[in-house]
Amino acid sequence: MTKMTLASYPHMLGFEQLERLLERTAKSGNEGYPPFNIEQTSDFSYRITLAVAGFSEEDLSITVEDRQLVIRGRQTDDSEGRVFLHRGIASRQFQRSFVLADGVDVGEAIIENGLLHVDLSREKPQTVVQTINIKKG
Repeated sequence: MTKMTLASYPHMLGFEQLERLLERTAKSGNEGYPPFNIEQTSDFSYRITLAVAGFSEEDLSITVEDRQLVIRGRQTDDSEGRVFLHRGIASRQFQRSFVLADGVDVGEAIIENGLLHVDLSREKPQTVVQTINIKKG
């Protein structure tokens, strides 16, 4: 069985980067922690909201690495000297990655009431019409 790629279609020129992007997105983990929302706040802006209850600003890091937004959380274990009869609230680490399209910029990040909001904006696309001259050979 042959693998269908975008290169298999002769009218799809220059889409190799899109194919690599789709493969990278498919390989990223689909774990469910922490839960998140993605909302469109205007025609050219978005907001990612992660539920990060129990994490402080110092426990979180947000980076952009190779057009990928990476949000990491790492809590310190403060259970020394404490005796738990039941421990249902885990202090666990996480990493969430979101692939960003060209032209998407990460704005500010705000943490409030256990929710981390990360604002994104996208450049308004410009319509370009180009006329190509034909020369005699």
